[in-house]
Amino acid sequence: MNDIASASDKGRRTIYTYFKSKTEIFNAVVNREASIIIDRLQDLPSMPLPPEEKLMNFIFIRFEAVKEVVSRNGSLKASFFLDVRRVDRIRRVNAPREIIILRQILQEGVDAGVFRIRHVEKTAQILLMAMQGLDVHYIRNSFEDIGVNKLKLRAYLQDFVMNGIKHHDASDAQQAENHI
Repeated sequence: MNDIASASDKGRRTIYTYFKSKTEIFNAVVNREASIIIDRLQDLPSMPLPPEEKLMNFIFIRFEAVKEVVSRNGSLKASFFLDVRRVDRIRRVNAPREIIILRQILQEGVDAGVFRIRHVEKTAQILLMAMQGLDVHYIRNSFEDIGVNKLKLRAYLQDFVMNGIKHHDASDAQQAENHI
């Protein structure tokens, strides 16, 4: 608390007026940083871009924002890499707001006939979880370790997210109909 008071040019008593503990300070920092991530994402649904471009921008703007937030905050960085429960609590702050934005983008794509998604809400939730699973790798630049730079990563993820991994042609569609 002495370090916090000194860094903020406030007395310890002043700090304790606003925060009862270091945990409250940590949570305030997390909430402020979480808002920064949402601020970067919130305008995407209203941008004059095709839905697929909005979706890819969402993914990579989010990756970059999370990386910047984690890298800027030493204690957050340590927690992010070492304490899975704390990371989960941190993610829960933003997840509902991220899902709203993601859902808007996905629904626009469905309405435009660009995306074929049966359950937009669940797809948004699962897609966010998948992105969260890549956060540490993105922050640590693990993709570079396997020879994948950011441009290649974007292309690979775009191919995976937009096209999936199954080959689609007329005979596949006919076989799928026969199995229903």
